[in-house]
Amino acid sequence: MAVNNAMTADFLRSAYGGESMAHMRYLIWGDAAAGSNFPNIGRLFKAVAYAEWAHAKNHFNVLKEQVGDSTVTAGAVFGNTDIVQNLQGAIDGELHEVNQMYPVYLETARFQQEKDAEKSFHFALEAEKIHAKLFQDAQNAAKGGQDIGSETIYICPVCGYTEIGDNVEKCPVCGADKKIFKSY
Repeated sequence: MAVNNAMTADFLRSAYGGESMAHMRYLIWGDAAAGSNFPNIGRLFKAVAYAEWAHAKNHFNVLKEQVGDSTVTAGAVFGNTDIVQNLQGAIDGELHEVNQMYPVYLETARFQQEKDAEKSFHFALEAEKIHAKLFQDAQNAAKGGQDIGSETIYICPVCGYTEIGDNVEKCPVCGADKKIFKSY
């Protein structure tokens, strides 16, 4: 289905840009964490990077009929200092998406009756709530010089839902079967 409203299309492009940058930032921070004796926090960053890729892919696919060049304005966190600061950057970025960006984008898509965009924004919003908490828990551990546990992290490739441990059979956000989840 084509996107019919310019504002929703702009929001999809902005979200795509932000998710793409988060994906790369988390890969970089994951390597930094692993190199600083926090291998499980590094694994968390890499798992969430995959979830951010899923969000970017969803936004991009909704725009598949919007062919052509576009300038994309998206907020981003920069810097690569220490594990606690990098986790704060991740927390800040996720909370921005949860409290500012996605609620506005989602309501706009609903108002403009852009069902595919609405679904894409909803999937991302629900996953970002989880990511903020996971990063906060990781930061709390890192502040005490501790890594997080080594339980498997599962990511739904459809919506980016993220969980630690084997707790669900179907994704609670999109309904995808756990068999297709990617594990870290």
